[in-house]
Amino acid sequence: MQTLAYGSWPSPIDASLAAAHDGFPDFVGFVGDEAWWTEPRPTEGGRRTLVRRTADGTEESVLPAPWNVRSRVMEYGGHPWAGTMRDDGPLVVFVNFADQRLYRCEPGGEPRPLTPVSPVGGGLRWVDPRLRPERDEVWCVLEEFTGDRPTDLRRVLVAVPLDGSAAEDRSAVRELTAERHRFVTGARLSPDGGQAVWLAWDHPRMPWDGTSLMIAEVGDDGLLHGAREFAGGPDESIAQAEWTPDGALVYSSDRTGWWNLYRVDRIDGDGEARALCGRDEEFGGPLWKVGARWFAPLESGQIAVVHGRGATSLGILDPDTGQIVDTAGPWTEFSSTLAAHGDRVVAVGASPRSACEVVELDARTGRARVVGATHDDPVDPAYYPEPQIRTFHGPAGREIHAHVYPPHHPGCMAPGTELPPYVVWAHGGPTSRAPLVLNLAIAYFTSRGIGVAEVNYGGSTGYGREYRGRLREQWGVVDVEDCAAVALALADEGTADRRRLAVRGGSAGGWTSVVSLTTTDVYACGTILYPVLDLTTWGSDETHDFESRYLESLVGPFAEVPARYAERSPTEHADRITAPFLLLQGLDDVICPPVQCERFLARLDGRGVPHAYIAFEGEGHGFRRAETMVRALEAELSLYAQVFGLNPPGIPTLELAK
Repeated sequence: MQTLAYGSWPSPIDASLAAAHDGFPDFVGFVGDEAWWTEPRPTEGGRRTLVRRTADGTEESVLPAPWNVRSRVMEYGGHPWAGTMRDDGPLVVFVNFADQRLYRCEPGGEPRPLTPVSPVGGGLRWVDPRLRPERDEVWCVLEEFTGDRPTDLRRVLVAVPLDGSAAEDRSAVRELTAERHRFVTGARLSPDGGQAVWLAWDHPRMPWDGTSLMIAEVGDDGLLHGAREFAGGPDESIAQAEWTPDGALVYSSDRTGWWNLYRVDRIDGDGEARALCGRDEEFGGPLWKVGARWFAPLESGQIAVVHGRGATSLGILDPDTGQIVDTAGPWTEFSSTLAAHGDRVVAVGASPRSACEVVELDARTGRARVVGATHDDPVDPAYYPEPQIRTFHGPAGREIHAHVYPPHHPGCMAPGTELPPYVVWAHGGPTSRAPLVLNLAIAYFTSRGIGVAEVNYGGSTGYGREYRGRLREQWGVVDVEDCAAVALALADEGTADRRRLAVRGGSAGGWTSVVSLTTTDVYACGTILYPVLDLTTWGSDETHDFESRYLESLVGPFAEVPARYAERSPTEHADRITAPFLLLQGLDDVICPPVQCERFLARLDGRGVPHAYIAFEGEGHGFRRAETMVRALEAELSLYAQVFGLNPPGIPTLELAK
């Protein structure tokens, strides 16, 4: 055991290794008896491929580069593929990221477009496809841009022919209903084909504020008739709805303050919703991506569920008794994607010792096994951090949930009198949550002697509606206070060095980081990734449609509190920043565009604050290319080294301008 100063420990977890293992499998499903999913390829330009597990257990990528299975609907995308097994093999449709067209593919053949090239001034995007082979078509959501502004668009439920006719003739795409809402998810067809349900909501609500569960009759003409709101409303968020094999409707609603499951056996009239498992736990989550799934009805009548308070488990719910039998295994977190076929369930699970894997559960036996994206330790797991699940207290004694990752190295320790530097990580969203899973980007720092604290500040999901409601009109206040409370508590208890605290975050977390630097003196420096910086222009002019009214709940209606927007915007208070910082931005980002960074830096010009700005071509909101992630991680570590007086070996020096 060597005695070396914090920040100077040699580590086998370099930036290239962390970048190569960034991302996770997603959007699982079945094609016949086969499990399929999407998987990231950071070293292939950050694309996502479609992977299948064949009957003999072989994993194979269905689509070679440059095919990229990813939708841009609402910019965050959603479920981008669907498949069915025919006598001659699988038929799959998918969205290709580069042109956002829907393609048909039989493995071994070249994908063929099903939808037209986007017309000038009217981009077309597709998401959440569902195959209807009996009608030789696929149902999905169409997002169509109708003008020059990012909010000039519409979203509708449509049917696309599988014969490719719509690729040349747009009129071959059938709109399924005249019912109009700003946002819709894909339709779910009842087992007898007679009814369909989907979710819908309108500005200024976000889907975790209030959604409508819509229901309609499916006519002989294949259209949806008599659409009406079946459940939900402005103050009730329904996260998902599915039909059971026997024709009942199950949905996840937060009407009690928690996303719980409800079943309606009779759909005629309004029906009577029966709670299946009333718990102070979540059986749903924020609908950032169209087609997210937290439960799946099984043929046996049981329901596979992802549920929990904070961390999530995969279990089998008996709807008659309300009892849940959770999956045995090492996984402590499951994401919002799962699918069922017969009594088989596939989901994506992870733990603090393993990255995300595709897990299959046999609902009859309760046995679970990894069937895809198997975690393979790239280094000795002795270098992984040992997280602590902590609850801190902020202003007025409110609880703050966090994961604390102390510095950890199997062969190094610091001098007995030295306290470690710590970086507070603020997650994005802000209506989201930091999961407790293995993240080599965290291990990159902890294995060198720098602690990390992930804060699930007020406003985070996973802890009920009241907890996430704490951020209502308090963005830039509660999130900042909660992160600071955790940082100072770690210092007060002797866990962290008060003089060597940093804050770091991306997107909404980037906002929290930079506001923290303009309003507190807690941190010695900060790392800011693709942030919101100017509220007065972001919501009205510079972001995409999905979040264009988000600030009405996070900050308040602009017409009523215009001064608040300027008061909280870091761009208006760049003169208050005295701590060094690193600003990282993708030049193709349409959610938090680079113009915000440019205005912010212009306000800072000549003030003598050490900083660096790195903008990456070809990157959008969130970095996906390995070379980008390598440079970003090494630059971040260099910032901490310079500010905290650390000596990490082999790291390029980040040039800080003044």
